[in-house]
Amino acid sequence: MIARPKHDYIRSKKLMEIYRKIDCQHCGADDGTVCGAHTNFGEGKGMGRKADDNRCASLCHSCHMELDQGKSLTKEERQDLWQIAHRKTVQKLVSLKLWPQTVPVPDLRRYYELED
Repeated sequence: MIARPKHDYIRSKKLMEIYRKIDCQHCGADDGTVCGAHTNFGEGKGMGRKADDNRCASLCHSCHMELDQGKSLTKEERQDLWQIAHRKTVQKLVSLKLWPQTVPVPDLRRYYELED
């Protein structure tokens, strides 16, 4: 068994509150149900642990439930939905200067193979 280095989780109550300040980055809803939806894919996610708080997308309740429990989307479609919403969330919060200075901004180029 290969030992992995311990992951130091990023937790930020302030950032989790800020995710609620923008509309759903999938459907555009601004209905009071928007929150930070943690990724279910990739690094930081572990058994009984949510991924890092900077790996969230601002999603409304309906989109969040479809992402986590929906049966109308394939796993790949759900992953695409979250990745697009995450990228839009980070870009919007940074451009609005809402991203907390104490929380590292995820490198979107690294995660999504974007060009500079």
